[in-house]
Amino acid sequence: MLENVPLAPYTTFKIGGPARWFADVADEAELLAAVAFARDRGLPLFALGGGSNLLVSDAGFSGVVARIVMKGVAASECGEEFRVAAGEDWDGFVRLAVELNCAGVECLAGIPGTVGGTPVQNVGAYGQEVAETIQGVRALDLRTREFVEMGREECGFSYRRSIFNTTEKGRYIVTRVDYKLRQGGAPSLAYADLQRRFADAAAQPTLAEVCDAVRQIRRSKGMLMVQGEADSRSAGSFFKNPVVPAADLAGIAVAAGLAEGAVPRYPAAHGRVKLPAAWLLEKAGFAKGTAQGRAGISSRHTLALVNLGGATAADVIALRDHIVAVVEGKFGVRLEQEPVLL
Repeated sequence: MLENVPLAPYTTFKIGGPARWFADVADEAELLAAVAFARDRGLPLFALGGGSNLLVSDAGFSGVVARIVMKGVAASECGEEFRVAAGEDWDGFVRLAVELNCAGVECLAGIPGTVGGTPVQNVGAYGQEVAETIQGVRALDLRTREFVEMGREECGFSYRRSIFNTTEKGRYIVTRVDYKLRQGGAPSLAYADLQRRFADAAAQPTLAEVCDAVRQIRRSKGMLMVQGEADSRSAGSFFKNPVVPAADLAGIAVAAGLAEGAVPRYPAAHGRVKLPAAWLLEKAGFAKGTAQGRAGISSRHTLALVNLGGATAADVIALRDHIVAVVEGKFGVRLEQEPVLL
């Protein structure tokens, strides 16, 4: 167990103070030991993955940070089912799946972070969500200190949500995720950007071609973590796309100076619609490249807040609060932060 370890290097934001205690956890026994260390001293515990969906406070964390570095990928004989340790690199697993001609995660290429974080946020992009392929999750129940295995239905998946970040937030630490993919399956082309990319293709694109296209699109939008690029010092999309009652569209259209039919939206359940948060920001006056001190909006994607160099968590939070207040004042829609604040 290490003391006073700076957390900024372990996050894509490159922001944050130190952890009072820090340990790399390579297996379940080491995880139990870290939990016991924290409990015996009455300290809070935080499980750290790839740090790609995390904003650490400038004061750091006064408890124990257990960085999950568990490794291992096991495939079934049929070649479609995979048991993947929580510390495996997510994009590495996507590459492996595509190499094995297994469909189901090709549109999730280029997303930073580790496998253990994917069920927590129900990670999704370009028309796919991990909820479509997750068969089960193995996790440590911090109430009982026992390992449990949960099926997909028990995880309570919905848009960017699961029991792990809502009703049971803080109760479980994911140690393994089981996926079922489709051997020889066709790639997903549900997303408009991908449909346009392959509109003139003579034949259906391969999984590898779709995977590469997703990475290219993500990079063009500053959403691919590339060493040395300023736009990469971020946590990706900072705000969730809000889901609102369809009846609210008329007022939103008026505020935007548009006809109701011109407001971009996607159908959601129970008479609601999902609005693009990036569109709300742009219509509220927040252009790409907008800066507020040392924090700003990505030069390539309105939805990504970035560390322009030497930014603190307080800088990012001040920009976040300003954006939330302006968007809510103009449209009556309150944006919700996507990254975890530690």
